[in-house]
Amino acid sequence: MRAVLQRVSRAKVTVDEQVTGAIGAGLLVFLGVENGDTVKDAEYMAEKIVNLRIFEDENGKMNLSLLDTGGAMLAVSQFTLCGDCRKGRRPSFDKAAPPEEANALYEEFCRLVEGMGVRVETGIFRAHMFVDLVNDGPVTMLIDSRRQF
Repeated sequence: MRAVLQRVSRAKVTVDEQVTGAIGAGLLVFLGVENGDTVKDAEYMAEKIVNLRIFEDENGKMNLSLLDTGGAMLAVSQFTLCGDCRKGRRPSFDKAAPPEEANALYEEFCRLVEGMGVRVETGIFRAHMFVDLVNDGPVTMLIDSRRQF
């Protein structure tokens, strides 16, 4: 699994002119599921993301996690994170998991995060989505469950 995290002061996702998920302060998480990913990958990502200390404490240091701040998460499935742009000019998406598997692991990731006490809002899997956000910092992180970066 791959994720792009953005610390936000607010974010929302819209599908067919309807807001499907919106949060105030917290994390916007774009999540891509790759072939071979399992529940173990979802568990790793959920634990890592909610505990990652990327929020500022009273001294202005990134020392607090999403759990510490009581922030929310907007989780958006994004298979394009699995794209390979190393060869040619058109990305290859061969590494992306099939939709049924990807959706099951995306939903499991969301359940795991909710189980840790974080409010999770979502987009709609496989829909054309518009994401509005105000990046706080800006702070943007990349995480890979296979620890490739």
